Amino acid sequence: MFTGIGIVIVLGCVVGGYLMGHGNLSVLFQPAEMVIIFGAALGNFVISSPPKVLKATLGSISKLFGGKAYSRQDYEELLLLLNEIFFKIRKEGLVSIESDIEDPEKSEIFKKYTNFLKDHHALAFLADTLRTLTIMDIDAHELANLLDYEIDAHHEEALIPAGAIANVADALPGLGIVAAVLGVVITMGQLDQPPEVLGHHIGAALVGTFMGVLMCYGFVGPMAKNLENNAGEGREYLNVIKVALISFVNSPSPQMAVEFGRRVVPQELRPSFLELEQLIKQSKK
Repeated sequence: MFTGIGIVIVLGCVVGGYLMGHGNLSVLFQPAEMVIIFGAALGNFVISSPPKVLKATLGSISKLFGGKAYSRQDYEELLLLLNEIFFKIRKEGLVSIESDIEDPEKSEIFKKYTNFLKDHHALAFLADTLRTLTIMDIDAHELANLLDYEIDAHHEEALIPAGAIANVADALPGLGIVAAVLGVVITMGQLDQPPEVLGHHIGAALVGTFMGVLMCYGFVGPMAKNLENNAGEGREYLNVIKVALISFVNSPSPQMAVEFGRRVVPQELRPSFLELEQLIKQSKK
């Protein structure tokens, strides 16, 4: 939503300021310049991106208009899920959750938490870690290192779309200059034309530079930063799972493990101790 609002603000201010200066909007509409700039930008993206990057980047476009990657409800649901899993382990042992982690979609525990179930990375992260705990004896320090490596690897992969779009943003001003130079070449071939014709061609050439710079700093660059921030939110979400799991391995107390996880939830999304306690009581009912 905020991405759409930002686009409206950028367009409104740029176009509004141009009209305040008595500019003619029809002059800005130069299809040939747009074909050169956007076509070359698309080619730049395809050339610089392997199929894996192309697929990941196209798949992340929808996230640009989806608001925050994780909401307060997502974190509350995560903490409730961890609480239920930890209580089951303490009561029935690690063996009791084998069927849950082998097929989460059919698990009576996971089915209650639909938002988490849709997050395939977080689901795999939690399920794989619990599976590791069921088949081997690993201390908290080793587990922390293992989870840190996995979170780092996931974060680097999540940053790939942001990097690909940032590369396109960096190329746009230069491609705008390419379009402008081609416009000047066309103008130089028509020096025998009257001044109004030459002025039209020069204006069209300058529009190319304008479009390249505007798209870079007004739209594509901020979109890359948006995806980078989303990747950071994903890392914070996995970090909550990591801290709770390590705490549970150190001291198998569900309440303490969930509280440790709650403490690392981002401040603006973190439920208070009493709010979480109330949510847990309601879930048990």
